[in-house]
Amino acid sequence: MRITAVLAGVLISQVLVLNAGAFDLDPASAVLISSRPTITDRNGVTLATDIGLPSLYATPGMVLDADAAAQKLHAVLPELDLKSLRHKLAGAGGFIVLRRNLPAVVAEEIRALNIQGFTLVDESQRFYPFGEEAAFGTGWANDEQQGMAGIEQHLDDDGLATLRASGQAAPETIKPVTLSIDVRVQNAMYNELVDALARYKAIAASGVMMNVRTGEIIAMVSLPSFDPNRPGTIDELHNGEQNQRFNRITSGIYELGSTFKTVTFAGALDAGAIKLTDTVDATDPIRFGRVTIDDYQGKHRVLTVPEIYKFSSNIGTIKVMQALGKDQFRAFLTRMGFDQPVPLELRDMRPPNVPKTFSDVLAATATFGQGISVSPLHMVRAYAALVNDGMMVEPTLFPRSEEDAAKSAKQVVSAETSARVRYLLRLNALEGSGTRANMFADGYRIGGKTGTAEKVVGNTYDADRTLAIFASAFPMEAPLYAMVILVDEPKKEDDQAGVTAGWNAGEVTGRLVKVVAPMLGIEPYSGDEIDSSLIPSELM
Repeated sequence: MRITAVLAGVLISQVLVLNAGAFDLDPASAVLISSRPTITDRNGVTLATDIGLPSLYATPGMVLDADAAAQKLHAVLPELDLKSLRHKLAGAGGFIVLRRNLPAVVAEEIRALNIQGFTLVDESQRFYPFGEEAAFGTGWANDEQQGMAGIEQHLDDDGLATLRASGQAAPETIKPVTLSIDVRVQNAMYNELVDALARYKAIAASGVMMNVRTGEIIAMVSLPSFDPNRPGTIDELHNGEQNQRFNRITSGIYELGSTFKTVTFAGALDAGAIKLTDTVDATDPIRFGRVTIDDYQGKHRVLTVPEIYKFSSNIGTIKVMQALGKDQFRAFLTRMGFDQPVPLELRDMRPPNVPKTFSDVLAATATFGQGISVSPLHMVRAYAALVNDGMMVEPTLFPRSEEDAAKSAKQVVSAETSARVRYLLRLNALEGSGTRANMFADGYRIGGKTGTAEKVVGNTYDADRTLAIFASAFPMEAPLYAMVILVDEPKKEDDQAGVTAGWNAGEVTGRLVKVVAPMLGIEPYSGDEIDSSLIPSELM
């Protein structure tokens, strides 16, 4: 697993134990920073910790010759502005910070200057061994040890800041914090998404995996990312644009395309508006005034309900919704939590955009994810509930038992509806748009649905700029994990490939499942018995 090379070296070789002399620290003016808790993944692997690095302070009133001191210090630290340094050292102010987190060799050079009024203090600095791989989960803490984002910020919100301010946050009193993240899965997801950026020449990629029974977030990656060891990297340009380094899983809201068809089918099946044995005429496009909705590579014939799903028929899905009724469909989206932010221990959230009422045309387009915008976190929570016997569990970044999760879980569809959704998801992986995901997963029984959403550019949808999504769960006979993968503006991998989601987000999902399923204790299987057992009795 990758560790940020420069700071790994710092951790090993740059911790300095200070001696007495010209650099004695006056206890009355000490500016020592309290430690923060070590943060680990679910298996005890360190994600964030404190390391001791020397920082340089000065007491101007004790500096005998400010000009000479400034000249000497500037020779060792040429990045400091000489004029400003002279001004600071000649002032009458108290204890001032000149430079934090010095390399050991530089600290030794400064010590050798033996300048009266300078002090080296061994301070705590946060170190994030996995750098950008887990950045949006851990967040980061600044030089004053204040949590600025992610779980670091949540810890301060949850009382650590108050504890530090009261002087009670001595290192020996702070217990380690364990997250639900599995760094093995996190690393695998990061690597697959980095590969996706290059392989499909995409502008961004992200993914989240959740335990469907506990709500634990097992992995969460958003690219482009930043290095929490150098938090300034969050403001660096990406593809010539600023503000691209944000957590797309929680604070990105998107039209998530045909992944919403699973939700539409679940609502209609649960209400008894349709049955899997029903047929629907998908011969002709549907018109709403000037708006005409057709299928992408449609069959233009009568389709069974499972065929509507595996062929991803817009026409058929709209008629499924119409059998339910647009108001009941809108109410089902509320039941599934799509019109409120998802509770999670992170501040960086954006509210979803789901209109309170649906017109006929908005209800139609919403069935395949157009005209409404939600976060990937909304969708992974929804898929988890739809495969978990209908029990919606709120996601968390902290460990949680199934028993504790069940206490606050909410039944959103029946267990019978959930079983039918599992069948449809697996059917799509075997015969529909998820076949490439299934091929790459190589025996780990995934089920999922693609979404290829045209992005809005100006006031119109641009068919050449798409967001590819694959929402999935595995293993389908008894789902443990739900996952959503996004690839933003993918291109064809080669001339033989396609550009729709099955060719990119689906492939990423399959590759990732093949890597992480053995880590998570899931055995491969190549027989037909499991798939046969998923077929509902009415279809036998």
